[in-house]
Amino acid sequence: MAFSDDLLVEGTDIWDAQKEHPFVVELAEGTLDGDAFRHWVEQDYRYLLDYARVFAIAGTKATEEETMTHLFGVAHEILDFEMDLHREFAAGYDLTPGDLEAVGKAPTCVAYTNYLVRTAHEGSIAEIAAAIYPCGQGYLDIAEHMAELAEDEHRYTPFIEKYTSDEFREAVAWMREFVDRCGERYPSEHDAMREAFLTSARLEYQFWEMAYTQEQWPV
Repeated sequence: MAFSDDLLVEGTDIWDAQKEHPFVVELAEGTLDGDAFRHWVEQDYRYLLDYARVFAIAGTKATEEETMTHLFGVAHEILDFEMDLHREFAAGYDLTPGDLEAVGKAPTCVAYTNYLVRTAHEGSIAEIAAAIYPCGQGYLDIAEHMAELAEDEHRYTPFIEKYTSDEFREAVAWMREFVDRCGERYPSEHDAMREAFLTSARLEYQFWEMAYTQEQWPV
């Protein structure tokens, strides 16, 4: 079994919980409260800024030119293309890119992005690969599940289409291969990779919860 598959098996309960989360189910059905989705747009925009930074930092740690080039390229793709979807959704709420950049992070967003950035700075390239993997593979798997649940087109259909697109599938396939290469090359880091993967996976679940409850700082 490929190491990426081994990680997914260990994260089965987390994946199942994500698929059953009301944010995911209601988005698929088109019934998700608009304010909850706005909260996701705002928080995920802030998340992606740091997610791009993580890929850029990983690029500085890569030892192979091809891997370095790809990691820097992903950082650019996130900023230049993936975030376009968020800007389009934000426009429906009369939010400008400046408005999105001014949004304060909710507690869960702070926890997740701080974890990823710290891992990027302090962890090995193998740990980084495992830490970023749940976001890519998770969104593909969750969006495929949403596509199965969705019966008609609705206001959130572009979300499902974005994360089941051929371009996104190719991006996730590279991430999976990256994890497998690191797992094969650094067997002594398997435990650290598992911990990084499961931590990010749990935070992925919490991110859906954060958006659904429109989490704010209590004081």
